[in-house]
Amino acid sequence: MVKKIGISFGDPTGISGEILVKGYKNFPKNVAYIIYGNKKVIEKAKILTGSDFKYNLIDSSEEVKKSGFYLLSVDDYDFEFGKPSVLSGEASVNYLKKAVDDVLKKKTQALVTLPISKRWIIESGFMYAGHTDYLAEVSKSKEYMMVLMCPKLIVGLITTHIPLRDVPSKIKKESIISKTKLFNEFLKSYLKKDNPKIAILGLNPHASDNGNIGDEEEKIIIPAVADLKKSGVDITDPLSPDTAFVNYKNYDGYIAMYHDQGLIPLKMICFRKAVNITLGLSFIRTSVDHGTGYDIAGKNIADPSSLIEAVKVAVKL
Repeated sequence: MVKKIGISFGDPTGISGEILVKGYKNFPKNVAYIIYGNKKVIEKAKILTGSDFKYNLIDSSEEVKKSGFYLLSVDDYDFEFGKPSVLSGEASVNYLKKAVDDVLKKKTQALVTLPISKRWIIESGFMYAGHTDYLAEVSKSKEYMMVLMCPKLIVGLITTHIPLRDVPSKIKKESIISKTKLFNEFLKSYLKKDNPKIAILGLNPHASDNGNIGDEEEKIIIPAVADLKKSGVDITDPLSPDTAFVNYKNYDGYIAMYHDQGLIPLKMICFRKAVNITLGLSFIRTSVDHGTGYDIAGKNIADPSSLIEAVKVAVKL
């Protein structure tokens, strides 16, 4: 049977349509790509970019029997690039729910998500601050982890989209252990390595400098690392975050305590080539490493590179 990859369209007023019709020629061949989105937006994106993107309209993913591009048009609204609203937030959620329903029922083998706006999905009544928490709940995941990766660097996050003031209270020994084990198994599988080397960052400046700048390392992170080492994980002691990435080529992956700590260096090294992966789900999910791009939507300057990489990783996985 042909591989089927679902693509949820994200916010129709952002750059999703543009990067899709620009990037599709670089997607792996001999795969069926099912887009859950809006026909009018795709047609507008084709006119904007001069793309010759061709697709087949379908009513159900079960109609797909061979490779190519297919559109399941979930709504028929006439959205305008760069002008988000409650309606575009609601549409984003509807595309996602339809795509998730198919991947949960094994009608597709993986899900690639295009960017949504946290503001507008929440204002439309969606009860989640983004893709990850929603996907974890619907797949009934006991543990999950947000990972961003590119050919040069792979970073896993202990906490994700929460205020910085809340991070210390969310750093738990048990969570560090379970997420790191999930990360370690992913590295083994993806990199084809029996014993990947993992670097873990401290929470505080200089990893607390032996307890002089906070005590989370001594009380939480170091005990978690000790247990991980006992279980056979090749992991460092907590590294000072400001210098940890200087020698990034020495490690197969990094564990960061919070969002910006891990993703600022990754995006400096390989922005536009990074891919977001959610580990621990009951299905494969990848995503782009950027947002909706309202400020550049409709200007024909959006870069499809991250989408291309996200699709390639989904197919590989």
